[in-house]
Amino acid sequence: MSSIEQLAKKSLGQHWLHDDDSLRAMCEAAEVNPEDTVLEIGPGQGTLSVHLVQRAKHVVAVEFDRTLAAQLPQRLQARNLEVIEADILKFNLTTLPKNYKVVANIPYYLTSNLLRVLCESVNPPSQMALLVQKEVAERVVARPGQMSLLSVSVQLYYQASLGQVVPAKLFTPPPKVDSRILRLVRHKTPLFPDIDKKEFFRLVKAGFSSRRKTLRNSLAAGLRLDKKQIANFLDQAKLNPGSRPQELSMADWHGLCKVLTDTGKV
Repeated sequence: MSSIEQLAKKSLGQHWLHDDDSLRAMCEAAEVNPEDTVLEIGPGQGTLSVHLVQRAKHVVAVEFDRTLAAQLPQRLQARNLEVIEADILKFNLTTLPKNYKVVANIPYYLTSNLLRVLCESVNPPSQMALLVQKEVAERVVARPGQMSLLSVSVQLYYQASLGQVVPAKLFTPPPKVDSRILRLVRHKTPLFPDIDKKEFFRLVKAGFSSRRKTLRNSLAAGLRLDKKQIANFLDQAKLNPGSRPQELSMADWHGLCKVLTDTGKV
C-alpha cells in the first residue's frame, strides 16, 4: 500500500484525483476566471487546489481533516489560498462574497446533504462543478420519467448538466465506481417565484414517499388526505392520478403546488 493510500481515511470517503486533464475539466466546467472567489470542499492533498489558485482571485479551501488542513498551506504556498479547518455542512457560507463558485471532488456519502445546504443557502454559489458518483450526477440531471426528490430539489435552484466521466482508476485509492462532473448554474431569477418553497417541498416529499405507488396514493398517504380529494386536485392540475411521481416535470409539480396552496391543503 502506498503512503498516499495509507493517508486516505475511509470514514471521510477520501479518494484523491491526480489526473490533470480531469482536474482542468472541473475548473473549466465552473468557468473559473481571475475575478472569482472559489470554494473548494475537501481539498485533501491540494491536487485540485493547484489548478484553482492559478485561475481564481481567491480560493477558500475547507478541509475537515485536521492533518490535511495543516499540511496544505505548506504543500501549496499561494497567496490567494485560504485553508480553513471546518465541517462544510456547518461552515458559514455568508462569509463568502456573493456569486462565489464551488469546485470540488465530493465524498460520495456527503453529496445529498451538501447539495441541499448549498442550494438552500441564503448566499448560494452562482456556479458549481462537483465531481460526484456517476450515478448520482445522472440522477440530478434526470428528466421526467426518471425524476427523483434529489433531481427536483436541485433543479428548483440550478440548471444541471453533465460533464466528463472520470474513471475510478484515476483516483488513489480507487473507489468502486466511476465519477462524473456535475455542472450546476444558478437560475438568474427564481424558477417559481409564486410559491412557498417549504410548501413545495412538503408536496414533493409526499409524492416521492412511495415511488412504487401511483401519485394519487402516495400523495394521499404523504399529505394525509382522502384519495378522492387528491384525485380532484390532480385533475385540476391536469395530471393523471395513475401517474408515478418520477414522471412529473418541474412545471407539473409547480402546477400541482399552486392547486393545493389555493385550497390550503399544503
